[in-house]
Amino acid sequence: QVQLVESGGGLVQAGGSLRLSCAASRSIYRINAMGWYRQAPGKQRELVATISSGGSTNYADSVKGRFTISRDNSKNTLYLQMSSLQREDTAVYYCNADAVLYYGAKLSSSIWGQGTQVTVSS
Repeated sequence: QVQLVESGGGLVQAGGSLRLSCAASRSIYRINAMGWYRQAPGKQRELVATISSGGSTNYADSVKGRFTISRDNSKNTLYLQMSSLQREDTAVYYCNADAVLYYGAKLSSSIWGQGTQVTVSS
């Protein structure tokens, strides 16, 4: 079954750090861009950061200089290093991948993980 599995969320004090991981199923034929999104209570899901298959990155203004997205293509794993965390970073963080699910597929698919909770306390 094709899936993304996030891990690494938790409770952290403001100013602290966390590292999120997202492991993609080995059955996926090819993964293109990947990204992290987050959704705070009562708010819409928003982009945090994206990374292309070649390593080009893009960040939301609110996390620039504090978060770093990276990926290990050999492990089909995406990471998000979060530093200087603020209460406003509290949200469920979701991993997303644009992927060709199997050899011969004509279109790529957008797949999502189940989310991991990040809570920043003051």
